[in-house]
Amino acid sequence: MASFYSTELYVTTDKSALAEEQPLPETLHRMSLLMRVICFLALGRPDLDDHWKSLHSEQAFETVRSRLCSILASTITAASVLLAISGVFVSTGSPVPSFDYTSPAPHCLLLMSLMLAMIAMLTSGSSMIRWVHTDRHWTREQLKPGGYFVLSYLLSIVTPIFFVAWSLNCFMFAMLIAGFYSQSTICRVVTALWLVTYVVNVGTILTDFMWKYAKSLKSR
Repeated sequence: MASFYSTELYVTTDKSALAEEQPLPETLHRMSLLMRVICFLALGRPDLDDHWKSLHSEQAFETVRSRLCSILASTITAASVLLAISGVFVSTGSPVPSFDYTSPAPHCLLLMSLMLAMIAMLTSGSSMIRWVHTDRHWTREQLKPGGYFVLSYLLSIVTPIFFVAWSLNCFMFAMLIAGFYSQSTICRVVTALWLVTYVVNVGTILTDFMWKYAKSLKSR
């Protein structure tokens, strides 16, 4: 009798384990170029193969959840800093007459930076709450239909980062416009050096992104 129950338990466990290891659904194989780029930005891979496998292991899923929560926490911190800095610049006048950021164009960009930082904080916070309370079984069922469900899933990770990036760019352009319209030669020179540094950094980031994306495509 004991042998029968042990055998039955083994067969049941084995069947449940096999059922747990589901292959990647066909709906998740067909991804457009835009979807692959968004997937790469969100998960570090241009496909969902590795992420789907992590949904079948509690330990692997916890690793993914911890990494994404860490990214969202960093996004919230960056958005908070941008919100505070933009708020100070919007609410106060320039202490230096030669660097006037209260003119219409810089002031408008600073307001946009402020609003985008607020949106980034809200979206990051809601995404983090979602990831803290989600489980791998629910996530797996959400991804199975593909299409819009996968897009919304990936955008919940990527969108806060986009808002932070746009907020930072608006702040940068506001400072650049104010600097180039300054009457001080020193201020214009410093602004030009700042612009060169900004362009070099953005170019480096884009080049690194394209290289990693191409490398990930070759390794598939």
